[in-house]
Amino acid sequence: MQLINSIKSEWLKTRKSAASWLCLIGGLFIPLIFLIGFLYNGETLSTYGEVENVWTAHFFQVWQSMVVFLLPMGLILATSLITQMEFRNNTWKQLHTTPQPYYVIFWAKFIVIIGMTLQFFFYFNLGFLLSGIIPSLIVDKQLPDATFPYSQFFTSNWKIFVTCLPVLALQFLISLRFKNFLVPIGVGLMLLVATLILVGNWEHVYLSPFSYSPLTMMGTPETMKDINIYNWSCYYFITFMVISYLMYIRKAEKG
Repeated sequence: MQLINSIKSEWLKTRKSAASWLCLIGGLFIPLIFLIGFLYNGETLSTYGEVENVWTAHFFQVWQSMVVFLLPMGLILATSLITQMEFRNNTWKQLHTTPQPYYVIFWAKFIVIIGMTLQFFFYFNLGFLLSGIIPSLIVDKQLPDATFPYSQFFTSNWKIFVTCLPVLALQFLISLRFKNFLVPIGVGLMLLVATLILVGNWEHVYLSPFSYSPLTMMGTPETMKDINIYNWSCYYFITFMVISYLMYIRKAEKG
């Protein structure tokens, strides 16, 4: 019950915050571009031509534009904004005087970050659906004949979400460690850019936790066959969270 109340409190802090707007704008940005492109050119999902399923083709086109850079960049910014909220407002000491164990504060903050990430996925998938439905209704006056593959989309979303976990955990760790907001942003951005340069050029790029989301769309069949990026995501996630928790609990000056 105490954890639930703490989560509610942390969630209220994010309302109308930069992180909240980032989830909304970031989630709808790419689908909105596709929607505008379809309407401007008078096109619909039928533009994808002879494919097995136009919904599947559209799904992977939209996601491919997102996972390469915008998704990991959004995770870096949102995690840093939420975690460092207490540093920016000088309220860590006030928070620690409340009758809450440290583990409750720690997990409440991270659960809110997970919640914001799920919120982003909701906005993105809503935008994806609308970017396919609206042009079809306006231009073709009907929806595509193809069957909507609910199970496939859920599985794909889940896999992409799993690849986000190590990035969230790593940024959470860095943001808890450094008071300067630019440090977690800078470290995350440098690691992301370096990883994107190495994707396709280095066989061991999977060692970077920032590679897993791009690899879901850009990975070669050989790489994806030899390396289970979802297992690696879980290993990194657990490792970073254990380090974060121990560092937070043992830190003498918590903000």
